Amino acid sequence: MTQVLKDRYGRKIGEIRDEANRQTIYDKYGVRLGYYDGRYTYDRYGRKIGEGNLLATLLL
Repeated sequence: MTQVLKDRYGRKIGEIRDEANRQTIYDKYGVRLGYYDGRYTYDRYGRKIGEGNLLATLLL
């Protein structure tokens, strides 16, 4: 399943895709920004960002 994230004007700013057993976030250009494994959120380099699903914060 894919969730498209849009700004207040309806423009796509990113998307969250379900891949295997985790969710991965991509920006509007298709660049992977990070993933959520069910417990922790990691950035594009594999560094732990925090506990819980914080994917939307990686778009800022």
